[in-house]
Amino acid sequence: MTVILASKSAARRAVLDGAGVAYEATVAGVDEESAKASLLAEGLGPREIADALAELKAIRVSRARPGLVIGSDQTLDLDGVLYDKADDIAAARERLTLLRGKTHKLHSAVVVAKDGAPIWRELVTAQLTMRDFSDAFLDQYLAAEGPHALGSVGCYRLEGPGAQLFSKIEGDYFAILGLPLMGLMDLLRRHGELTA
Repeated sequence: MTVILASKSAARRAVLDGAGVAYEATVAGVDEESAKASLLAEGLGPREIADALAELKAIRVSRARPGLVIGSDQTLDLDGVLYDKADDIAAARERLTLLRGKTHKLHSAVVVAKDGAPIWRELVTAQLTMRDFSDAFLDQYLAAEGPHALGSVGCYRLEGPGAQLFSKIEGDYFAILGLPLMGLMDLLRRHGELTA
């Protein structure tokens, strides 16, 4: 059997690479903006949207490819409001200023599909509290991170300088990186993709 990651996310690939999982990465080809708009219109919240998008990605690729297809998505939830990735550094500055001194949630969903249907899912929520950093620190952080700050919904890489933004983190590290891993590896072992 083949394991396919329906994502080109560098963070998700790094998680699987680091865990020693053999896989192939492909683009899911999902219009996430339209899907999110539709899901929001249906009244779904940030947590449910992460799950729905992960399933959509997994199913989309699984319909065309044999094997186990991993779909994943992550949403940022501040007081029940869904936030998307920032478009530019100015938007990243605005996002980080909004999050400064507050606790937000990251909802990370992973869905595995086979033959066009979901066979397993996990949805993990982490809570992250940003410290009340200075404007000078924020300027320094954004100058150092540059375009990397635009790669995640929170404008930070916890595995990089973004760790300095926080005073408290509660939750699964891999879920914060965008791919809950422990349950996924258990599923892959059950399907013979990892040694039991």
